[in-house]
Amino acid sequence: MKIVIQRVNRASVIVNEKTVGEIGKGLFVLFGAGVSDTKREAEVLAEKLIKLRVMADPQGKMNLSVADTNSSILVVSQFTLFADTSGGNRPSFIKAKEPNEAEVLYEYFIKLLKNKGINVQTGVFGEYMKINCILDGPVTIILDSEGVE
Repeated sequence: MKIVIQRVNRASVIVNEKTVGEIGKGLFVLFGAGVSDTKREAEVLAEKLIKLRVMADPQGKMNLSVADTNSSILVVSQFTLFADTSGGNRPSFIKAKEPNEAEVLYEYFIKLLKNKGINVQTGVFGEYMKINCILDGPVTIILDSEGVE
């Protein structure tokens, strides 16, 4: 499982010209599930994300988590995080989990965040989405469940 985390001042997701998810200060997260990922990987990354100290304290240092700052998270599914271009210039996505199974993990990941009291907004799984983000910092971090505990 992979997530790309970007600290934002504002972010929104538009599907069919309608805003379906929107946050102010917080984290914009792209979520991708790989073929071997399970609920365990979702649990590890959700816990890590909630505790990740990337929000600025009053001195501007990255010392606080989204839980500490009562910030929001916008999560969008992104199977292309598992793109493999080792065989040429056209990406292969065979390392990405099948859509039905990936959606189950995506929804589970969101549920884990919400159960910790985080305000979570989302895109629409499997839909074409337009994303608007105003990055803060910029701060961008990639977490892979492989090797994260």
